[in-house]
Amino acid sequence: MLNQDTKRKIDSARNILVGKVPDPKAQVEQITTALIYKFMDDMDKEAQELGGKARYFTNGYEKYSWTKLMDVKLGGHERLNLYFEAVSSLGRNQHMPQIFRDIFGDKSLPPYRDPQTLTLFLKEINGFNFDHSEDLGDAYEYLLNVIGTSGEAGQFRTPRQIIDFIATAVDPKKGDTVCDPACGTAGFLISAYKHILKQHDGLDDPEKTEKPLTPDEKKNLMNHFVGYDIDPGMVRIATVNMYLHNFPEPKIFEYDTLTYEDRWDETFDVILANPPFMTPKGGIRPHKRFSIQANRSEVLFVDYIADHLNLNGKAGVIVPEGIIFNNQVAYKNLRKKLVESCLIAVVSLPQGIFIKPGGKGNVKTGVLIFDKELVKKTKDVLFVKISNDGFDLGAQRRVIDKNDLPLALGIIKRYKSALKNGKDFELDEEENKIAHIVAKEKIAETGDYNLTNERYKETAERINQKYPMVELGEVCEMYQPKTITSKEIKSEGKYKVFGANGVIGYYDKYNHEDSEVLITCRGATCGTLNLSEPNSWITGNAMVIKPKDDRLSKQFLFYILKQSNFKSVISGSAQPQITRTSLSPLEIPLPPIEIQKEIVEQIEVKQNAIDHAKAIIQNLERERRYFGQSLRKLEGVEWVELGEIFEKVSDQINPQNNSGSVVYIGLENIESNSGNIVGEINTEMKSIRSIKNVFKESDILYGKLRPNLNKVWLSDRKGICSTDILVLRKKKEEMNPWLYTIILRSEEFNTEVLKGLKGAQLPRVSFEYLSKIKIPYLVEELQERYLSDLKNEEEAINANKKMIEIYEQKISDVLSEI
Repeated sequence: MLNQDTKRKIDSARNILVGKVPDPKAQVEQITTALIYKFMDDMDKEAQELGGKARYFTNGYEKYSWTKLMDVKLGGHERLNLYFEAVSSLGRNQHMPQIFRDIFGDKSLPPYRDPQTLTLFLKEINGFNFDHSEDLGDAYEYLLNVIGTSGEAGQFRTPRQIIDFIATAVDPKKGDTVCDPACGTAGFLISAYKHILKQHDGLDDPEKTEKPLTPDEKKNLMNHFVGYDIDPGMVRIATVNMYLHNFPEPKIFEYDTLTYEDRWDETFDVILANPPFMTPKGGIRPHKRFSIQANRSEVLFVDYIADHLNLNGKAGVIVPEGIIFNNQVAYKNLRKKLVESCLIAVVSLPQGIFIKPGGKGNVKTGVLIFDKELVKKTKDVLFVKISNDGFDLGAQRRVIDKNDLPLALGIIKRYKSALKNGKDFELDEEENKIAHIVAKEKIAETGDYNLTNERYKETAERINQKYPMVELGEVCEMYQPKTITSKEIKSEGKYKVFGANGVIGYYDKYNHEDSEVLITCRGATCGTLNLSEPNSWITGNAMVIKPKDDRLSKQFLFYILKQSNFKSVISGSAQPQITRTSLSPLEIPLPPIEIQKEIVEQIEVKQNAIDHAKAIIQNLERERRYFGQSLRKLEGVEWVELGEIFEKVSDQINPQNNSGSVVYIGLENIESNSGNIVGEINTEMKSIRSIKNVFKESDILYGKLRPNLNKVWLSDRKGICSTDILVLRKKKEEMNPWLYTIILRSEEFNTEVLKGLKGAQLPRVSFEYLSKIKIPYLVEELQERYLSDLKNEEEAINANKKMIEIYEQKISDVLSEI
C-alpha cells in the first residue's frame, strides 16, 4: 500500500517542475527518469550490502551513480552538467535491462537548464527510498493517477476504482490471455494481473481451495498480458509501469489498433479497455477488415474488441454514451451485433467520472460486459446503474460514504453464476434499486437496439404508476424561437434575453409575454431546464416546451421535466443535441389538473425555503470575506503587526525516529476558505519519512504556498504537519484563535499576503513577511462581541445547509409519488 509521505513527495516534485515543464505527460516522463535513476542506485547498494556486486553503475558508469550525483560538494551547475551527461549516456549501458536503457537518452533530458530547479527536484526524488519494485510501482501508479492526462485523441484517465471494478466483474483466470488495445498507462493489465494473484493468495479462502501459483504458472501468466498504444510516450510509460509490477519483459507495443493490420489475427480470452472517446480532428482511415463500417473511433474500437475475443472470450469496455443510444446506422448496427453475439450486461457510470481537459464539462460513460460463452445461455441483458462510486463528482473527487460499486459487483457475479449453472436469477429489493433485467426481444423491437438504462427501467416501473403516461408531443408544442445576433444583445436594457442556459443579456423587444419552460437543445449542457420570466426574448438556442391546452400546468411541466432523464433523447456524442423528433416520444405522467396544482403548490413552498436558505448562506459567506474591512471601520480598534499576536512555532520531529499513530495534516487536507479538514489524516509515524512541523491544540495552521493560500485551520488536537504549513501560536492567553482564523481568511488579509510572495517556481510567503501584516488587536470585550456573532453565523450557515438537503429530498419525495 502506498503511504501518504510518498504521495506528498510526488506532489511536491510535480509542483517544482510545473513552472518549467507545464505539460503533465512531460512531468511524468521527467519524474519517471529520475525515479528509475534513483531506484537503480538503491538496488546496487542493496546488492553490495548483501555481498553481491553492483549491476547498473558499473564498468565505467560508476561516475554516474545517484550517490555521486547528490554529493553535497557538487555545485548547482556541476550537478546539472553531470545529470545531463548521465541521462544522455545511461541508455548505452549494456549492463542495464533494455527497458531501462529505453528510458534514458537525449529524449529524456529536462527541457530546461536551470540548476536551482534541477537541484530542488532531485532533492525531492532523493527522499524516496524503495526496498522493492512493487513499492516503486505503486508510487509510479499514483503519479500516473494524479496527473490524468486527456489528449486530443480522446484519452481519459480511468479512475482506479472503476478499473478494479471492471477487472473483477470480467474475472480473468490464470490461464487467460489478456489484452488492452488502447492501454495508456497499463492500468487495466496491472489490475487484471493483481486480480488473478488474489485468486491464489489463500487470504479469502476459508475452504482452502485456492492453490498458490507455481513458478512456471507465474512465468506463464506474465507472458499472457499484451498492450497496444498509438502514443510512443504512453508505450514507454506503460512498459515501465508493468516492469515495476514485476513483469520482466512487458509486452507493450506501439501499435495503431484501428489502422494497422499486423496484429489483426491475434485473439484473446479477455480484453479490458477504455478506448479513446473521440475521433481525432484529422479523422481515421481504418482498414477494411472491420465488420462494422464506420469512421468513428469508439465504434471501431468496440467492434474490434468484440471480434478479437476467443470462442468463449469475455471483455469489459468503457464506452461514451453515444455507443449506448446514437441513432446513426453504424452505432445501431454495432449494438445489434453486440446484443446478438456477446453482450450480457450494461453498467451506467455517474456523470463526472471523466472530465475534459481544463475541467470544462465531462463525458457520460457506461461499461459493456461481454461474455461469448454466457451470452448463449440467456435471452436477457442485465442493466445496472452506478450513481455513486465512493467519491464525490467535484474536481478533487473526495471520498464519500456512498458507493454502489460493491452492490453492483455482487449483482453481476450472481448473474453470471446463475447463467453458468443454468439457474434462475432474481433481484432482491435492494438490488432492484440499481438493476433490472431486460429481454433482448424488447431491446430489438424498435430496431435501434437502444441500450439506455432508463428507457427499460421506466417501462418496468410503469405498472406502479398512479397516473396515465402521455407522450410530450401529445400535450406540448415544441419550437425554437427566432435567434438574435450577439451584436444585438445588450449588457443593459428593458427586457431580459434567455439563451440556452439562462439570462445572457438584454434586448429592446420581447417575443414571449408569459414565462416559458425552456430546454437546452445542443452542446455540453444539453438537457438543462430553465423557466423564463414574463416579457422576455427567448433565443433559438433554447427550445420552448409549451402545453397545448389546459390539461397540463406549465409549472407542473417544469418540475416534472426537471426530474426527468433526457439521455434517451439526446443524440450525437461530439455535439449532443435534442430535436423535436427525439423529444416528442418522451413520456410524462399526467395527473388531473387539480392534482397538478396541488403538487406545484407543495413544491413551490419547499423551493421557496431552499432559495431563501441559499440566499442566507451566500450573504453570510460574503460577509465573512469582508470581515477585516468591517473591523477597520470601528473606532478605537488598534491595528498591530501579526507578529505581536502570534509567534511561529519551530518545533519539528523526524517521524522515522518515532512509532505509533499520529495525526498528519498536509496542504491537501485543508479546504480553502472554509478551513474544513478533508481526506484521511490518521497515519503511522513510520510511513512518514521527512522532518515535519509539530502543532498543538488551538494552534493555527496556515498554508504558505501560493496555490494553497486561504488554507487556514484551527487545530482541535495535537499532531504534525507539512513544512509547507506555518504553525502559528497565540502569544496572549486572552486571544481567541478561532476568531483570528476568520481574519486570516479574509479578502483584505489575502490581498496583503499576495504582495509578499517570493520564489519563481513555488511562490510562498515567509513568516517574516506575514508577521509584518497589520491585523486588528481585539480586546476581550470586542472578541466576545464578534465571537458571538461569528458563532451564530456559523450555526446559521450549517442549519441552512441542512435545510436545503431536507427540502430537496422533500421535493424529490413529492415527485416520486406521482
